[in-house]
Amino acid sequence: MQAKLTRRTLLAAAAATLALAGGAAHAQEVIKIGFSGPLSGGAALYGKNVLSGMEMAAAEINAKPLEIGGKRYKVEIVALDDKYNPSETAINVQRLVQQHKTPAVLVPHSGGVFAVQAFNEKSKVLLLAYTSLPQVTERGNKLTIRIPPDFTGYIAPFTKAMMAKHGKNVAMVQADHDYAKAWAAAFKPAWEASGGKVVAENPMSYNKATDFYSGVSRAMQAKPDVMFIGGASEPTALVAKQARELGFKGGFIILDQAKIDEMAKVVGGIAPLEGSIGVMPLANDDRPEAAAFTQRFRKLNPGKDPSTEVSLNYSTVHATVAAMKLAGTTTDAEKIRAQMEKAYTTLPPEYNPNDIDGLDAKGGTIANVILGTVEGGKVKGQFLRAINAGK
Repeated sequence: MQAKLTRRTLLAAAAATLALAGGAAHAQEVIKIGFSGPLSGGAALYGKNVLSGMEMAAAEINAKPLEIGGKRYKVEIVALDDKYNPSETAINVQRLVQQHKTPAVLVPHSGGVFAVQAFNEKSKVLLLAYTSLPQVTERGNKLTIRIPPDFTGYIAPFTKAMMAKHGKNVAMVQADHDYAKAWAAAFKPAWEASGGKVVAENPMSYNKATDFYSGVSRAMQAKPDVMFIGGASEPTALVAKQARELGFKGGFIILDQAKIDEMAKVVGGIAPLEGSIGVMPLANDDRPEAAAFTQRFRKLNPGKDPSTEVSLNYSTVHATVAAMKLAGTTTDAEKIRAQMEKAYTTLPPEYNPNDIDGLDAKGGTIANVILGTVEGGKVKGQFLRAINAGK
């Protein structure tokens, strides 16, 4: 009896060992993609939009088997709040690399991107930069991808449209962070070269204030036809709202960081933004992939529409994981970076709602873009072909 029990016990133990071995063979490892952006403060909505796009992509990837180099994986987004402070961004990214072993980190503001570029090549982490600032890729950092198209492609059509409709006098009351400063530095000479005049320059701290009356009032004393505004959507909307309350009748040029549809929710509808020009809201884009993406997002987030922060960063997570598959590694940032161009160009259409065509030679995306103008209480689109092409 003892022998039978012993034999039975041994057989059970062997079976358990085999079961554990089989389970180990199918166990999933984790790919951690980092995020450091504003999740509190004035730009919190902006940061949360970026993060929601990343998390939506991760959920879709995890819904299907993911195998890289013979191992099964799931994707996890590790998010840290930097309050739009570049110093905190640098600390967060070092933590993400050292503690979480993230091979790629997404940062959605230029100040934070520049702070991380000081060390990301040495730390061998791929920097996914969500900023349309061209200097991000012009610096030659070999482990940086710039996600949105270069913003300078918007300046000429913005200028032409607003001069024709409203006039040549512009007041510049944009935000005072690094990104807005770069936009202003490129916009001012272009406006003047087109025959326009800058009648006031009064940048304001959008992320620290909610009362912009004094700054807007000073700008209005110069009698502008157009106001150049922009930062995160919520404070940008407050600037527009307070300008209307002070009697401004002209048009708004809205930097691409702010979104017309999100601003409309803050100002009480689209009417106060009449005469504005900015980036076309994704929810108003009737291209098939964009419309399908909007429907999927609404199903997951009832009552909400996706912004371009959602969709572009959604695509980038899909592209990053696709690049890992092409490279056969989840840890080697240099090999992953080398496959990002192919990853973007071979994304299935449903993962590419913004119609990204690929990367330019410096690592910036090439994309087709639709401008949005507010006319007659509606947002109307103007198609621009392949911003960044040939750069």
